[in-house]
Amino acid sequence: MNKTITVFGGSGFIGSHVCDILSEYGYKVFVFDINKSKYLKENQEMVVGSILDKKLVEEIIRESDIVYNFAGIADIDLAHLNPIKTIELNILGNSYIIDSCYKNKIKRFIFASSLYVYNNIASFYGTTKRASEMIIKNYGKLNLPFTILRYGSLYGPRSDTNNFIYRILKQAIEENKITRGGEGEELREYIHVIDAAKSSVDILSEEFENKCILITGKQKLKIKDLLLMIKEIFDNKVEIEFITSKEEHHYKITPYLFKPDIGATYHNATSIDLGQGILDYIYYIIGESND
Repeated sequence: MNKTITVFGGSGFIGSHVCDILSEYGYKVFVFDINKSKYLKENQEMVVGSILDKKLVEEIIRESDIVYNFAGIADIDLAHLNPIKTIELNILGNSYIIDSCYKNKIKRFIFASSLYVYNNIASFYGTTKRASEMIIKNYGKLNLPFTILRYGSLYGPRSDTNNFIYRILKQAIEENKITRGGEGEELREYIHVIDAAKSSVDILSEEFENKCILITGKQKLKIKDLLLMIKEIFDNKVEIEFITSKEEHHYKITPYLFKPDIGATYHNATSIDLGQGILDYIYYIIGESND
């Protein structure tokens, strides 16, 4: 195989897992991130830097065959509070990467987008993802091969307090309580991060070139049912409290509020059961707290 792949944002939640899978498949991996990865493997090379550093971005891409971009601001509420920084990283930084991929004739550019491109409530986060998708498609017309990955609700190891399930499990462990805004009727399609990472590598096959792919769970689940599942896992010793919702930038039932190019959904042949994934996640968070 001997292909070299650069993963921008490779120290992060989904990016680090994708780097793991790529290394397992025999690719040479450059992990590019503003922070040094805690999960770096022996056969991976770390590059510490910003995607706004055009010269460094160009140097790394010049050595690459394939490029992933997970870098930028991925939290909706954080993006809403920091519009300029979000625009700089999510649009300008991504554009530097795309342009360099085009100039260096990269075999495929893979972009981490979101289901939130399907609606207009996700504030600056959704706007920057939609803008980046449009820019990518324009470069696609100039013969830059690409794949856009629209992720659903991820959970699992290596996440932080930006992740909803991480936050509620940590609260359950520390306070024997889970607080959630709203009534819990919101629907989500949760997918374990390892399943998402595997799908993110599977799409390197030719059939996914120049396409938008949804990477999400196989079944819809109400938030309140997820919380009841977690309560049962904790032997019903966790209190669940619903309060007035402040999450105005999140969808309730469906992200489909307008019509961009519809992406095909991709699922692994096998996947991690949500209940088992939650249980493993609890042990992970407890272990993290004890480190």
